[in-house]
Amino acid sequence: MAGNGVASIGECMLELSGQTGPNWRMGFAGDTFNTLWALHALSGDRPATYVSAFGDDPFSQGQIAFFAENGIGIGSSPVIPGARPGLYAITLNGAERSFTYWRGDAAARQLASDPAALLKNLENQSLVYLSGITLAILDDAARAALLAAVAKARAAGSTVAFDPNYRPRLWRGREDAQAVIVEALAVTDIALPTFPDEQMLFDDKAPRATADRIGQLVGEVVVKNGEAPALIAANGTLRESAAIHVAAPVDTTGAGDSFNGGYLAARLAGHDPLEAARRAHRVAAAVVQVRGALAPFETLRAAFEG
Repeated sequence: MAGNGVASIGECMLELSGQTGPNWRMGFAGDTFNTLWALHALSGDRPATYVSAFGDDPFSQGQIAFFAENGIGIGSSPVIPGARPGLYAITLNGAERSFTYWRGDAAARQLASDPAALLKNLENQSLVYLSGITLAILDDAARAALLAAVAKARAAGSTVAFDPNYRPRLWRGREDAQAVIVEALAVTDIALPTFPDEQMLFDDKAPRATADRIGQLVGEVVVKNGEAPALIAANGTLRESAAIHVAAPVDTTGAGDSFNGGYLAARLAGHDPLEAARRAHRVAAAVVQVRGALAPFETLRAAFEG
């Protein structure tokens, strides 16, 4: 029987943003952490666990302390002597962003190094969330261990949500990414793909093609598509949810991740998929009006409630 908590699996990195001359602002972010941040802000008293692996350096210690200050734990995630977090920098051109990464030896690549701890982290969770980036940073054996743990959690009653979040540079090749993502979809209850990613990876011609393809494996699919409407395939129906246009976005980093967090929080609260997408769009629109990937909890909550 699943419990009340939410667990998100992946890599949280050091984030450099807000460059002013040679000076940068450092924070913490990463796709699955961004989603958990929003989900935690919008889910009341549900325990939140970020499942990863961490180093023992000052930056890792600061990362874990930041999580704790904001009510997010790391459960039984391993802390590995001598390891350290990955790093990325956001470069903005207007509101659009590009990223530079330093993550090849990041501790998070060892998140499945202790299968027993991984299983323990996923026990009694109402929701388990992961992404294609989570899978891409792992070697073959670690991916197999992770997907086995996710399948076990699902069999025990957890809802599994998955965003394929395809990033070509992280994969050995396109066929490898296709195979692993399909394997993950087979243990997924709610899929949250982004159409341009799916078009790049699977040659989908339109969001409907993405929804139909993934819908053969997953009962609830929400196809995000930037400022175009999201397409929701659930309960045998297809519906659209209009995105919200923001006239002067500040920074689009984390918008899709925050949409996922808003959508999942709404579904956990009992809202139907269409209402969940409406709330998620409001959350995403709020996030692009702040710098960096993590908006203040109060900003997220105000957007979610409308």
